Amino acid sequence: MAKTIAVNAGSSTLKFKLFDMPSEDVVAEGTIERIGEKMGHAKIKYGDGQKHEEEIPFEDHAAAVNYLLDKLIALEIVESYDEITAVGHRIVAGGEFFKDSTVITDDVIKKIDELSEYAPLHEPAELIGIKAFKKVLPNAFAVAVFDTSFHASMPKMNALYSVPYDWYEKYGARKYGAHGTSHRYVAARAAEMLGKPLKDLKLITMHIGAGASITAIKDGKSFDTSMGFTPVAGITMATRSGDVDPSLVAFMQGKLNLSSDQMIDILNHKSGLIGISGISPDMRDILAAADEGNDRAQLTLDIYVNRIVRYIGSYVAEMGGVDAIVFTAGVGENSAPIRKMVTDKLGYFGIKIDQEKNDCHGVERDLSAADAKVKTLLIPTNEELMIVRDIERLKKNN
Repeated sequence: MAKTIAVNAGSSTLKFKLFDMPSEDVVAEGTIERIGEKMGHAKIKYGDGQKHEEEIPFEDHAAAVNYLLDKLIALEIVESYDEITAVGHRIVAGGEFFKDSTVITDDVIKKIDELSEYAPLHEPAELIGIKAFKKVLPNAFAVAVFDTSFHASMPKMNALYSVPYDWYEKYGARKYGAHGTSHRYVAARAAEMLGKPLKDLKLITMHIGAGASITAIKDGKSFDTSMGFTPVAGITMATRSGDVDPSLVAFMQGKLNLSSDQMIDILNHKSGLIGISGISPDMRDILAAADEGNDRAQLTLDIYVNRIVRYIGSYVAEMGGVDAIVFTAGVGENSAPIRKMVTDKLGYFGIKIDQEKNDCHGVERDLSAADAKVKTLLIPTNEELMIVRDIERLKKNN
């Protein structure tokens, strides 16, 4: 049976899922972490609950790809590489070039390389992954799936900043958003759960994990989204600041004698939950500390929930209503307290959840109370499934 592998390369990680096609059954999945460090960690789940784990150094992403492909043979997950007929790569930034997933060619690789300045932590690693897989699987149908492409449909009034227009024309200065593959999946699944065509619904999807973004979906398309030119904008995140006055950035650069790169590093890696609380970037630690009476932990929660509610409220106003809100990703799927805190502040919109239904982790479920006017859904995201479905769609057109 033909197999398709979906690949997600981060700055120091490589995640994958291997699917039997066209059944879409997951054959194996796993993660290689701490690539480029002194010691890495590999974990592969396969078969009937089997697991392979190993501590081993990975010099770079090419080494991680070669290790993964070797293990697929060694663990008898595949008999030969010929079984893998397609590879899908998740790419963070598609810029103005890519408004849909696309078959990978030499020209596409060149354009992705040009876009590296938009996502310097991710795009170079993703390029290495593309080239490494192409070397071992030269005949596999290869596709790039872009995080930003779903948001290419945003009207200009939401996509552009109030800065000189030629910045957009000359340099592509606009809101690109992120997590588009996740927002696209949960929106389609929400429409199925509600029994209505996606184009007839007004949805607000909340991908709330370490990185987090909120998207307004209208007429089946991204109408607005919280992340901006880069993923540092939007709501408060684990280590990212979210929205901040640029004048404050310039002010603090002067006070602390920081370079632009140093300031961007602080906004990306030392702000958000860890910056406010001083405790941890992990929501579970923040909740535990708040329960123990830690004032800064409670303030962190208040700010976190406030920013989510602020975006939801603005999107309801922008779209002229909402039919359902959707929680997904790490915090959204697994933190019942956060879901309760957010929805408790949205009662005036007719958003209300059943507390017994909300007492769950990572289970697809309608959380709505019986008298709710707006549905609240919990939908675990599945970006890899969207990647393989994009591959199948593009195969039919090639």
